[in-house]
Amino acid sequence: MTKIKLFFSFFLLLATGDLRAQEVATPLETPNDSLAVFHPYIESANWKVSKIANGVTWKYFHFDDLYASKQFITIIEVDPSKNIAVGMPYITKGFMKTSKAAVEENAIAAVNGSFFDTKVGGSTVFLRKNGEIINLTRGKFTHYREEAGFSIDKDGTVSIVKRPTEAEGGWPSVDAYTHLASGPLLVYDGEIMDQLDQPFNTNRHPRTAIGITANKRIICVVVDGRSSESYGMSTPELANLMYALGCEQAMNLDGGGSSTAWVRGKGIVNHPTDNKKFDSEGERAVANAIIFTGD
Repeated sequence: MTKIKLFFSFFLLLATGDLRAQEVATPLETPNDSLAVFHPYIESANWKVSKIANGVTWKYFHFDDLYASKQFITIIEVDPSKNIAVGMPYITKGFMKTSKAAVEENAIAAVNGSFFDTKVGGSTVFLRKNGEIINLTRGKFTHYREEAGFSIDKDGTVSIVKRPTEAEGGWPSVDAYTHLASGPLLVYDGEIMDQLDQPFNTNRHPRTAIGITANKRIICVVVDGRSSESYGMSTPELANLMYALGCEQAMNLDGGGSSTAWVRGKGIVNHPTDNKKFDSEGERAVANAIIFTGD
């Protein structure tokens, strides 16, 4: 896979407010050139920032013209060095709400996890918890939607890894205490990754993503969608966003109606879409989540 080149149209967007990045095809030479344009646009937004706990920050902003559309973006930024632990509650059958799991685990913040069976519940992708394999990826599952994995070691260290080939042993060969597969991979080793030309990637949807910065902070992003108030993003657009937020590694999680961000004392802080309204009441029950706990 090769890095995506952001286009000169990002220069135009700063001058005109137009974010139609796909219209100008002259590539920039380096990621730093791209970041010099897109990153300041994201950073200069008037983010509403709240410190939820020592090491956990929640921020959000409602863009009027990001990628030539309205976009409501929620970010949960976590510094694990502040005694923040990362957990992964799950169920093997039936469904659970991210918010309910977060409350039961006394979490500080949480986002939804990876893909699941919408009929009977339970994960449809590889899941290992505390050293035990809970689930293998189902046969014929779309490969690019499980090409990345979020791993938690015994000491709490987190990482994002590529799926090993079948010859290398696939996901079971990954030495991780807790591990959840998802995808596509968005950023890897500081490079934006190419995305396959598939409707799942190219269409705009609500999205949830998780990334890790150079200084080992965890960035969880939820982009609302399917609304005139927030259109959602393609995975290339999401990859550009995660890169602009400083992620050295980043991956897509389950999105669509599953996309949920929860904060202690606030509840659901994005706009889940299962009720087809732009409010906080449309949360979908899922099969797993990523939570953050601490003092």
